[in-house]
Amino acid sequence: MNHNCVILDPAKVEFGDNVFIGPNCGFYTAGHPIDIELRNKGLEYAKPIKIGNNVWIGGNVVVLPGVTIGDNVTIGAGSVVTKDIPSNVIAVGNPCIVKRKI
Repeated sequence: MNHNCVILDPAKVEFGDNVFIGPNCGFYTAGHPIDIELRNKGLEYAKPIKIGNNVWIGGNVVVLPGVTIGDNVTIGAGSVVTKDIPSNVIAVGNPCIVKRKI
């Protein structure tokens, strides 16, 4: 894990074996309701994050609540991972999408 990583963990965050994480990454399990009245009451939710084995996460990547990243995955720098990423792929972008299998 490189410099300036934030793991906001009101829910569980799991990292598999051989995971490389670039600088300035964030793993955020917490979120707030979109409904203004609920949010203004201070309500929060938390969903776990799971990162598989042999994963490389480039710099400045954000992983949002409830996301699972499979095994043998590369996540490109600057990506915002909003949904699950399957195993054996390269995924990049905002929102992060699969570009190709590896």
